[in-house]
Amino acid sequence: MVAGTGQKSGIPESLHDGYRRFRAGRYAQEVDRYRALAQGQQPRTMVIGCVDSRVDPATIFSASPGELLVVRNVAALVPPYEEVGTYHGTSAALEFAVCVLKISNIVILGHGMCGGIAASLTVKERGPVGRFIDLWVGLLADVRDAVVEQTALESDRQKALEQAAVRQSLENLTSFSFVSEALAEGRLTLDGAWFSIAEGELLWLNNETDEFDLVPE
Repeated sequence: MVAGTGQKSGIPESLHDGYRRFRAGRYAQEVDRYRALAQGQQPRTMVIGCVDSRVDPATIFSASPGELLVVRNVAALVPPYEEVGTYHGTSAALEFAVCVLKISNIVILGHGMCGGIAASLTVKERGPVGRFIDLWVGLLADVRDAVVEQTALESDRQKALEQAAVRQSLENLTSFSFVSEALAEGRLTLDGAWFSIAEGELLWLNNETDEFDLVPE
């Protein structure tokens, strides 16, 4: 038993099965790559995505180990730069990516049917949904209120806010001095994307039109 949990120790069988497949399949096929990666990593792209189990950046982009630096949180949000508070997981990862790994591209990946975005709308319409979730999705309060005001049909607000959140996170990225400096020097680019779970389609934010365009297959 694991102390204080009331649960038996040991890896869950579903995870054990997956690990066996990994060892016999992908690891066996890419053993040289894994051994090279043990010496260090040099990913060129950072993806900030949602914790949603249905939206895995490595799967969507068919990325091999070491190709993507991925940070996942509720609703794929980037907070604005601030020094107050204590814990800054996403901000720390961002600093590591830009200042240490010298990432050349950051992609904010939103998605359809996002629970974090739904929570933000619920807070607006019906009140609190959770102690920690409320505070986090509060990052979207202003843009959410604008979407609600500008979008007549309630059924359209979810997707509109999902995509508006990507734009907001891109704007928040530029509040970090090391990001804005890398942008000014041409060492870094920022992109936004939105993934449809049901259709398996990826939309990319057009920097000229500020609209999300379907990526050709």
